[in-house]
Amino acid sequence: MKILVLDNYDSFTYNLVHILKELTRGPVDVFRNDEISVEDVDIYDKILISPGPGVPDQAGITKKMINQYGPSKSILGVCLGCQAIGEVYGGRIINLEKVYHGIETNINVISAENKLFEGIPATFTAGRYHSWVVSEEGLPSVIKITATDDEGSIMAIEHTTFDVRGVQFHPESVMTEHGKQILLNWLNI
Repeated sequence: MKILVLDNYDSFTYNLVHILKELTRGPVDVFRNDEISVEDVDIYDKILISPGPGVPDQAGITKKMINQYGPSKSILGVCLGCQAIGEVYGGRIINLEKVYHGIETNINVISAENKLFEGIPATFTAGRYHSWVVSEEGLPSVIKITATDDEGSIMAIEHTTFDVRGVQFHPESVMTEHGKQILLNWLNI
């Protein structure tokens, strides 16, 4: 299995890489979002889109890559990556009134049958570092909400047909319970 981590210039990227290497005991390639072409992504089986500053339109090849490989590859977007997935498939992001930087909140899993959250309690705590989320308003039917916070903000999504998923929270954060299990679940899907 060949894994790519698309780095959106985020300080958390290598925490994700370290966990993926530990879980797979194999190589994980890392390229920044402006240091690899969309075509060069073709050799990978699984793609993790890292968090990053700004909004998806500022994240190099991220959205083009999701559009190109969503139908054929396994993709997991974290934070900014989740927002990019939402936008690519017709959703929009909104700026929250409250900024969540280094904040621990509850994550509520909506469906027990969800493969990403298999073996994870229906409610767990997670670390959040963001001020944007995918909006539920106008969310297209190809995107399924799989987790929310206590206020109802979207914390995880998945495409209804493609192997494409996103989490708004940071599974690599020390504040996130079961973060490593969530990443392992993704690797095993």
